[in-house]
Amino acid sequence: MPRRFFSGPPSPEEFQRQLTDFMRQHFQTLGGRAPAHSDSVGSSEDPPARSSEADFHFDKKPRDVKAYLDRFVIKQQEAKKVLSVAMCDHYHQVRLAIAGKEQPNYTKQNIILIGPTGVGKTYLIRSVAELIGVPFVKGDATKFSETGYVGGDVEDLVRELLRRADGDVERAQYGIIYIDEIDKIAAASRHSGRDVSGRGVQTNLLKLMEETEVPARSPQDIAGQVQALMEMSQRGKKSASVINTKHILFIVSGAFDGLEKVVQRRLREASIGFAAKGHSLDESKCLEQVATRDFIDFGFEPEFIGRLPVRVVCQPLSIEDLFSILRTSEGSIIRQYEQTFAAYGIEVLFTDEGLRQIATLAAEEQTGARGLMTVCERVFREFKYELPSTNVRRFVVTRELVDNPIAELQRLLSEHVREEREFSRQLVYEYATRFFESHGLKLQFTESAVESLISLAHEKSLSVRDLCAEKFKDFQFGLKLIAQNTGQREFVLDANATLAPDKVLSDWVVASYRETGTRGKWVKAN
Repeated sequence: MPRRFFSGPPSPEEFQRQLTDFMRQHFQTLGGRAPAHSDSVGSSEDPPARSSEADFHFDKKPRDVKAYLDRFVIKQQEAKKVLSVAMCDHYHQVRLAIAGKEQPNYTKQNIILIGPTGVGKTYLIRSVAELIGVPFVKGDATKFSETGYVGGDVEDLVRELLRRADGDVERAQYGIIYIDEIDKIAAASRHSGRDVSGRGVQTNLLKLMEETEVPARSPQDIAGQVQALMEMSQRGKKSASVINTKHILFIVSGAFDGLEKVVQRRLREASIGFAAKGHSLDESKCLEQVATRDFIDFGFEPEFIGRLPVRVVCQPLSIEDLFSILRTSEGSIIRQYEQTFAAYGIEVLFTDEGLRQIATLAAEEQTGARGLMTVCERVFREFKYELPSTNVRRFVVTRELVDNPIAELQRLLSEHVREEREFSRQLVYEYATRFFESHGLKLQFTESAVESLISLAHEKSLSVRDLCAEKFKDFQFGLKLIAQNTGQREFVLDANATLAPDKVLSDWVVASYRETGTRGKWVKAN
């Protein structure tokens, strides 16, 4: 059942649906079948929770983290450095807390990522979460603003973290929550009035980012509450009730369109004052000088932005960057296409020229690395549709193929047909050679006979070798009889012999008896 955010108490219909789903899962469990999905925590059907203290061993150094990120994310060198340091600081503190040596005055280093779409912001965070081995949840800030000022919305991210941790509360309490498009909830003062929804979401996130306790079950999840009561009454076991967010790392990101103008305005004002130092107003670099005041002017509450002390700026991707992503990243999308075609037994080879042209077209999409998927789907859509139903087993991705995929597909199919026919032709000649080696009788197939055999094999979905074996399986007996009668040991087979081999052979045998004792010219079958 898909998870959703609730904007208030459930309607009667929603309540009925939740109870129905719960009862179905509950009685399936009593009948010996585990439910397909359950949000219960600590029930006997849940997977055994891992011992967080025993399993969590963090000994990475910032260089180790960056080296890992370099394998997957191209460019963003400064962003990877800042992120690596912040992650190491945070998870070394978590390690100390687990060991009972927590620093009392430590300030959590929540992170704000700034950069255009498709530059690798989500990929950076997901990759580092995999390296550290902590549960990871991604949310979209726009979903919160759409449903209004409801604390349960943002708290559901914490509950989702618990689900990703397989119900292990301790492990969930040092996971990562990543919220994208955070710039969409900025209540910019340049708008008429304040955006109450965006401001309310900031307030609720503020509490989560600092330290609070979130109920493991949503108050709106009536079925979940009923299930918790039943577990308590049936097993005498109380499920975990709250999740503490003190050590959950919060990372928010967004494109922040217009923030560069806010920074430029501040820098311009600073350069006018007495003894003020000059500042570069280059738009491509000004975000690197973003300050807390700029975020506040953009529309964020001071308390909210103050809980995000680490600022990471990601740069736009050039054509060369996109080419490097395709060619060298371990997470390159071309691996996906190689696997897709390999599932049908088709091998694909990407040339550098082909990859560079994909990167060039992707840059025109102006969606960063996401443009690579857009271009690849457009280029390979017909290939994925047509080739699995053919005998094509390999093709090469060139610049010409990327520029004109339909024409190159037709050329590939045409060339493949010619190659297949030539291969089939060689099989016919091979059959004649093996027939001579086995029986001492020579078969000569005319051009029309070869073409006829190839066409018949295609119609019957047989290999030419198998078709020849089927068509001429008894020929050696008749031809040996003819050789005894006439001395003829070389036979020419035309199209008629491939269409009606038994009749042609019978006619030949009859004719051989008429010419017994002579060695006249053999009459060819018409």
